[in-house]
Amino acid sequence: MARTIHVFTGCTAVGKTELALGWAEARGAEIVSCDSLLFYRGADIGTAKPTAAELARVPHHLINICGITERMDVTHYVTKARAAIDDILGRRRPVLVTGGSGFYLKSFFAPVADEVAVPAELRAEVRARLERDGVASLVAELAKLNPQGLGALDVQNPRRVTRALERCLASGRTLASLQAEFAALPAPFADCEVKLVELVREPRDLEARINRRVAGMLQAGLVEEVRALLAQGLKQNPSASGAIGYRETIDCLEGRLPEGELAATIAQNTRALVKKQRTWFKTQLPAHPLVEAASATVDGLFPAPV
Repeated sequence: MARTIHVFTGCTAVGKTELALGWAEARGAEIVSCDSLLFYRGADIGTAKPTAAELARVPHHLINICGITERMDVTHYVTKARAAIDDILGRRRPVLVTGGSGFYLKSFFAPVADEVAVPAELRAEVRARLERDGVASLVAELAKLNPQGLGALDVQNPRRVTRALERCLASGRTLASLQAEFAALPAPFADCEVKLVELVREPRDLEARINRRVAGMLQAGLVEEVRALLAQGLKQNPSASGAIGYRETIDCLEGRLPEGELAATIAQNTRALVKKQRTWFKTQLPAHPLVEAASATVDGLFPAPV
């Protein structure tokens, strides 16, 4: 049996869940999540996590595997996804990876993390320096460590600057040297055939779906969910607390956003996310078929090569 991974992606609210379930049911497949927020237990409404009934229809992997304060990054994801996929293929069942988290999706086609190990104490020290002295101080130190320049590093992005400095300090090497080594790494799933399809939808239809989704989340108890997650330490997890739906609700609960503006703000930020996702899918993933949601069928989800 060929080691094949089917990857089904699309932007937020485009309608991936039902088609993915239908395809997996029809083929006896198992689903591996590629959504950076579905890992977290208790983060259900704001992530549009599949319901218990939907999860029961098909075996799912990498959903509800972390507490809200646990750290998850692409390196951890690749390790867990690799183990799940090897297990599924080992039982001779098809694999369907589904989700819209761009960096995690890219791991199926290219290396996304180098092999530099950053000690926890160094990471904490750099983070403290960022908070105390600001990003400009970290950029200045990076410039000293990289006399040939910082390349394409976005020096206005604190997260990227912090990560770059951590890696230079941990390895004793320059960014250019680390990038050259990184470019030579094999893709994590290079031993598999990866078939990619993207679900797309007409903009006006997608906007209406976003508005309905936001209204449904608030009606289902998003504010109460965020209040409970805050009590569990949500703000200790920058990825989860900064996610759309959660960050706006936190602002509302803490008095920075009027309650009457919550739905519109979440919808607006979701539309901005969709724009970024589309750009990422187009520029960072290999060329792939686009399937129109309005006419998509389970049987036509992965069209045969022409």
